[in-house]
Amino acid sequence: MLRKAVFLLLLFAHVLMADFDYSVNNSNFTISQGSEVLNSNKTTMYNYDRLRFRGDYTNDGFFVTVIADGVNYYGEDYTNSTTFDYLKLQKSDTPFSTQTTFHDYHEGSAYAKLYRLYGGYEDEKNRVVVGIQNISMGVGRIWTPTNLFNPKNSYALEPDEVFGVAAVSYTRHLDDTSHVSVVASQKNDDSYKYALRYKAFLGFADFAVDGVSSNDTKMLGFEVEGNLADTGVELRSEGAYIKNSLYTSLSTKEEKEFYQAIVGADYGFVNGVTAVIEAFYSSQKFSNNELLLNLDSEILSNLVYSKLYTGLTLSYSFNIFLDGSILYIESFNDKNSRFISPSLTYTLNDYNLFSIGAMVQNGNSESEFGRFENTYYLKYVFSF
Repeated sequence: MLRKAVFLLLLFAHVLMADFDYSVNNSNFTISQGSEVLNSNKTTMYNYDRLRFRGDYTNDGFFVTVIADGVNYYGEDYTNSTTFDYLKLQKSDTPFSTQTTFHDYHEGSAYAKLYRLYGGYEDEKNRVVVGIQNISMGVGRIWTPTNLFNPKNSYALEPDEVFGVAAVSYTRHLDDTSHVSVVASQKNDDSYKYALRYKAFLGFADFAVDGVSSNDTKMLGFEVEGNLADTGVELRSEGAYIKNSLYTSLSTKEEKEFYQAIVGADYGFVNGVTAVIEAFYSSQKFSNNELLLNLDSEILSNLVYSKLYTGLTLSYSFNIFLDGSILYIESFNDKNSRFISPSLTYTLNDYNLFSIGAMVQNGNSESEFGRFENTYYLKYVFSF
């Protein structure tokens, strides 16, 4: 069913191409990455480049969006590393491939991918979307334990760059303050994952109840988000009870039940600093071996090393051209460790943007973050 729907979308987009609003941008990263081997001083330099095309068509409530990428990695040491081998194994959980195979050449490797392709219809009461899309769930800024479709990865170079899902989603606005959403997505093994979400404003805050069901996973969650009186502080929380079948050995699965939740707050100071603080709790933590055995699990982002994390994000605009931010995450485990990601962005004009940043990982060599070396990068984005 979904294969036919995507084919029709492609045909529809081709017919209407002349009416598309489109944009093209190129994101280029020069990256210095520490060695994967502990206690090694070797540093790997490589280049990551993504050329992205986006086209949008809208007409009388109907819409189609296509986002396609050409991706290139250049640097022999990196493309021959185990990290790159792991990267090659990462695929979208869809019934058809959304990317080509990697084409290796001299010191680099390149591939193309279909990042998003969806279409649908929207009016004052209804919104229906079909295709490769992002399913939004959760209110967390750093962690979203209720999102089993497109969870962000705050430890990644681009946290919001996540695989889409092949799905049909429908939202019905019951009134001005409440709506219900249903989702049916098809997975790589042709099985289905379903979601139901009800959200409403109840006097002082937005509340939502989420449910997700698939062959391997059952999840029941909640979301709360609202302002703290007239203080300007926005409070939020979300939690998920998850039951899932995970591999405990190469041939054995075991049912796991656990609970995860976040609490957080946002506040914008008068001097222009915006602060986000968040705490994450998991009733169960998982070993590195369990993660390796379950790399294809739909709850991979929920398989955490520690039961408790805290996170802080600070952002500040120095002027209309220069912005800075820093993300700090502390892992409270047998041996504490921390992840620190500062960045500085200079916007030259509407077409050119430059960023420098780092992903610093600190702690005992046996701790969660201390096992990894630091990464530094220079980013240039050109849009036209």
